[in-house]
Amino acid sequence: MPLSPFDRLPPADQRDAAPPTSPVVISVPHAGRDYPLSLKTALRVPLAALLPLEDRLVDAVARSARTDQATIIQRRARAWIDLNRAEDERDPLIDEGARGVAPVQQSAKLRSGLGLVPRRVSGAGDLWARRFTDAEVTARIVADHRPYHAAVAAALQAAQARFGVAVLLDLHSMPPLGPGGTRIVLGDRFGHATAPRFVDRAERACTEHGFSVARNTPYAGGHILERHARPDSGIHAIQLELDRTVYLDRKLHAPGAGFARVVDLVQAILAALADEALSTPLAAAAE
Repeated sequence: MPLSPFDRLPPADQRDAAPPTSPVVISVPHAGRDYPLSLKTALRVPLAALLPLEDRLVDAVARSARTDQATIIQRRARAWIDLNRAEDERDPLIDEGARGVAPVQQSAKLRSGLGLVPRRVSGAGDLWARRFTDAEVTARIVADHRPYHAAVAAALQAAQARFGVAVLLDLHSMPPLGPGGTRIVLGDRFGHATAPRFVDRAERACTEHGFSVARNTPYAGGHILERHARPDSGIHAIQLELDRTVYLDRKLHAPGAGFARVVDLVQAILAALADEALSTPLAAAAE
């Protein structure tokens, strides 16, 4: 099948400087809106049914909040491949190349249909009219998954080499957590992905901007934090989940009245993380 124009686009949009000008790196893995033709032809549901998988327009938040941070933003839709899942989280119900792993040994996300290639979405049920071959999924891994993670790793290594420390802010959005639910969730894999001082600074920025905030519940961080965070080696990572209702319109489709306020919040978090990173003796010695 000939490639569509979407297929020919680079999988990710990357902004950086050489040498790095900030110890903070921004990752946006789930906001992609490029839906390749081969994805569309495999659907058993309308394309609109995939929209809940998007972290809708959180890439626009990142672009507006970014100043000098290296930034990697995925263009491909999450329905094509989920960059926050490990390469081996392949779903045997839709993927002919998946290993034969007993359900009890699979991750909770994979069992629920949210593996490397999502199988289900809330409100729509099963997404695909057919199973994918091993070659098809492997091609997505090679073309999209590995380059994204290589770009994140390179940006973090460059920042660490320049400043002695690096901090990844992995930016996501979430559906509202119900009446009275917190608007922001900071995930650090229960303390395994970052030194506490970084998540403390991010939390303080949230409260100073008038947002309710929780840690690790219900989102503690996924494969991106697990893969890239090495706090003992000076590479820290935080997952930031933003309630979509605070920056989108009522239909959760376009920027809303709160968009500028959320951009200000993310800018404050980025500044706080950079300030904390540069205040360490190790960072000072690297200057």
